[in-house]
Amino acid sequence: MSRFWKIALIVVAVLVVAGVGFRLMHKPAGGAASHGDEADKQAAEAVPVTVVPVVKQNVPVFQTALGTVQALNTVTVNPQVSGQLLSLHFTEGQPVKKGDVLAQIDPRTYQAAYDQAKAKQRQDEAMLSTARSNLTRSKDLAGKGYISKQDLDTLNNTSLQYAAAVAADEAAIRDAQVQLNYTKVVAPIDGLAGIRGVDPGNVVTPSSSIVTLTQLQPINVMFTLPEQNLDMVRKAAQGASPLQVSALDRTDAHPIAGGGVLKVIDNQIDTSTGTFRLKSQFPNASNELWPGQFVNVQLLVNTVDGGLVIPAQAVQRGPDGDYVYQVQGDNTVKMQAVVVAGEVGDSHVMIGSGLKVGDQVVTEGQFRLKPGSKVKPLKPGEVPAAPTSAELEKANKDASKSGRRRH
Repeated sequence: MSRFWKIALIVVAVLVVAGVGFRLMHKPAGGAASHGDEADKQAAEAVPVTVVPVVKQNVPVFQTALGTVQALNTVTVNPQVSGQLLSLHFTEGQPVKKGDVLAQIDPRTYQAAYDQAKAKQRQDEAMLSTARSNLTRSKDLAGKGYISKQDLDTLNNTSLQYAAAVAADEAAIRDAQVQLNYTKVVAPIDGLAGIRGVDPGNVVTPSSSIVTLTQLQPINVMFTLPEQNLDMVRKAAQGASPLQVSALDRTDAHPIAGGGVLKVIDNQIDTSTGTFRLKSQFPNASNELWPGQFVNVQLLVNTVDGGLVIPAQAVQRGPDGDYVYQVQGDNTVKMQAVVVAGEVGDSHVMIGSGLKVGDQVVTEGQFRLKPGSKVKPLKPGEVPAAPTSAELEKANKDASKSGRRRH
């Protein structure tokens, strides 16, 4: 009995081994064929991607910073004499010209002082005339011995005293005239009038502020740059023409004002921030810029001739640095390492190395790619063509076959 069971177990074992061997010999062949078909299918499917060529163009090199608009001149107009303010002759917020009368102070006191100075001058001139006449007559009599030399000297000194008095009167008249002119407050510069600081009827003094004038045309924009850029900016500023500056909006960075030029590079570096100050000037013909306004500043320091430019969205960031998917001649892609040399506007970058003119790079659809992927290049804005009925039918048949193989 024991021998019988041993023989039975051996027979069962042989049958099991034979069955397993049969399956191994047939199933892998079918599976390998199935996997091969799938791989061939995937290789045959091209991924539609947007492709653009590398182009060569002159690339401007900018230094950007946050700037503050500053009026070219700001003057607070104060009266130079005291008195009652009779009237104002400007409109708040409106432009005024140099020499325009802004305010009128009561002139009566100063007119009286001027008239007194003129009267004193006439009085002293009359006294001088009398003294000179007496001196002339006395000189004739002194020659005949009728007047002593001492009396003659006294008459001469009296004449000189009245001459000095007349000269002092002339100075007093000029001073009184100046004080009288000060009762008309005039604009010292061309500018825009601000909000008035005093109302007519009030008594003003030299410490009273009537209005502040700001000169807006031209206008300055102040900004700072890091100290490591100082040598580059200084060398660029030594050219024949001044460096060009543009002012951009803070929100969407569209140009507000152009035509600006760099006027001054400050003579020292701020040790607390490691920056240096610069002053630019804009014509501001339409008052695009306003004092105290914050703007983005673009300083053009150089222009690279023949720079290689591609869209910024083509550049991907990897663990080993920047790269792009470059389309090769057989419409497969490879990962090409690149060095970005700088930005070109808001949407493009300049490539320092890794590409040449005419190379095709992928700008859309990179997430579906890996090195060696087959692609279908499309122009920007182009969409893949809709599949034909035959292609759809073939795809359905392939899907059905695939499903039968899996079962």
